[in-house]
Amino acid sequence: MGRDIRSGSIFVTRNGKPLDRSNILHDMKLLCEEAGVETKKVFPHNLRHLFALTYYQSQRDICHLADLLGHSNINTTRIYTIASSEEQEQQIDGLGLLLL
Repeated sequence: MGRDIRSGSIFVTRNGKPLDRSNILHDMKLLCEEAGVETKKVFPHNLRHLFALTYYQSQRDICHLADLLGHSNINTTRIYTIASSEEQEQQIDGLGLLLL
């Protein structure tokens, strides 16, 4: 079932050639139509954001994440790790510093 991909392209054709962004976008849109998901909100870059956010939440290693994403500047990677104001509030509340 799994292909145990260690390097190279993840998305490939039956012949093993890398899919380009337009192929992936087309396939994602078809899958979304079948699943009843609104297609105008689905893009390949969303997968990149999902991966980056999931990886960072799990590993908390922004340097390695930057390497995985191919970022030469870690500030570019920070975009994927910025918490929402609601998440920040929950984190601060979780510290138990304020007694109300």
